Amino acid sequence: MSTTASPLPPRPAPASVPPRHATATIVLACLGVFVSYLPVVGVSTALPVLHEALDADTAGLQWITDAFILPTAALLLTCGMVGDLYGRKKVYVAGLAFFCAGSAVCLTANSVVQVCVGQALTGVGTACLLPATLALISHVCPDPGKRARAIAAWTASLGLGLTLGPLINGAILEETGWRWMFLPALVVAAGTAVAGLALLTESRAQRERHLDIPGQLLAVVAITALVYAVIEGGVDGWGSAHTVAGFVIVALALPAFVLVELRSPCPMLDMRLFKSPAFSGAAVVMGVTLFAQVGLVYTLSLYFGLVHGASTLDIGVRLLAVNGFTVLLGPLVGRLMNRTAPGLLLVTGLFVGGVGALLVTVFDATTGTGTAALVIAVFGIGIALAMAPITTITMDSLPYRLAGTAGAANSALRQIGSALGPAVFGVILAGRTLDALPGHLAATDLAAADQGKTLGIVHNAGIEAGAHLQLGSDAATAAYRAAYGASFTDALQTCALVGGVGMLVAAVVAVVLIGVHKRPAHGPVAEAAAMTRPAAGPAPADAN
Repeated sequence: MSTTASPLPPRPAPASVPPRHATATIVLACLGVFVSYLPVVGVSTALPVLHEALDADTAGLQWITDAFILPTAALLLTCGMVGDLYGRKKVYVAGLAFFCAGSAVCLTANSVVQVCVGQALTGVGTACLLPATLALISHVCPDPGKRARAIAAWTASLGLGLTLGPLINGAILEETGWRWMFLPALVVAAGTAVAGLALLTESRAQRERHLDIPGQLLAVVAITALVYAVIEGGVDGWGSAHTVAGFVIVALALPAFVLVELRSPCPMLDMRLFKSPAFSGAAVVMGVTLFAQVGLVYTLSLYFGLVHGASTLDIGVRLLAVNGFTVLLGPLVGRLMNRTAPGLLLVTGLFVGGVGALLVTVFDATTGTGTAALVIAVFGIGIALAMAPITTITMDSLPYRLAGTAGAANSALRQIGSALGPAVFGVILAGRTLDALPGHLAATDLAAADQGKTLGIVHNAGIEAGAHLQLGSDAATAAYRAAYGASFTDALQTCALVGGVGMLVAAVVAVVLIGVHKRPAHGPVAEAAAMTRPAAGPAPADAN
């Protein structure tokens, strides 16, 4: 098959979209992604409170988080396709409706199961919102410069949701019951849905297509099985029957998905697009970056909570810089992407973020707030420099008429990385803490009986329970706590090493596959267009 580049199908002229309508659409897209990401970190930092309120065990707490991630990751590609075919506005409003329903279920919850159901509904809503918001931006921003600035604002809104989620929940938990932490997202989602119905104009990709049912089903099965297997591996062990069965399903479903997409006349995700080095590089970098970012947020949250005894609000404040710089630097990054190559910004961000993650390896049980804030700020600056360029490169690597597919692919990789981070880092954290604890206990003056007792409790009840053990005397308790803190920080350092090395490797991948120089007009976008354009001629422009 020839991959000779040919001109892109004509985009609507900027004048075809009234400026006020374009601005309103960008604002609503940013509000949509802001709402989507409020629960991601916000609920996770409140897990100790949910543990006490619902008498939840470790597996139950993990499912409260993963019940949101699982439907989000599994349905993103499907929702992107549905939006392209039947209308992005419809999918956007439907996503907000699902989000409101899920928040309402959590507001009235009295069990772990009910919270998981509510989280799953909000996950479905997020699966609708993420590709729809990016596609709406692409529709009203045909000019590459304006689109880059809009995507930077979109990324900043995502970071704002991640940043404010734990702060809002921490403030609510300081004053009232845990159920009320789901109210702010419900109010914002409902108001945004009303505004979207009134202000958004429908858009879709107009071409001869049909729903790729086999591809959609295989994608859902493969992604669901992968996330499920990782979850079960973190809870029951990587050799458990459920974990092995999940990975076997992935091993069967993923190749089947690729074969079906290669043979389908209207694939949900045209696998030939991965012939574009920029698209493939952005895919790898997105998954690795979110794996490191969300995994380190998870481990640092537990470090501050279990070793330092910080409250939910304190944890949110200490982690403010991880996502806060994405908000603060968003406008600057948007301008820089118009003046330099997005690949250069991406590689710079990955390098800075990787160094910041590696600096976490200097933490110990007594690390002060100032030192921790400085290291976390370095990591956060790297994330801020990397996130918008990744999204821009991904969006520009697909034809304009498939903006929803581009947004879905971008968000699917984001969510898969987000799901794998806490699960894999959680396994490292628990295993490394348990391995290091006997040695640190032996270095204390604790009696052999106390050492055996504490080891048994931590092994049976989990590392979370180990943070609250009380021994017979204050001196014995203090000695145990010191050993526990040293063991936990050993594990934290291992997680930081994995995350930091991963981001540095991603930087090398970006240099090789994406590059650090501006590309000519007929680069990966034109190649992708040539690969996906019907033989009969150019596809019609996106509908207004």
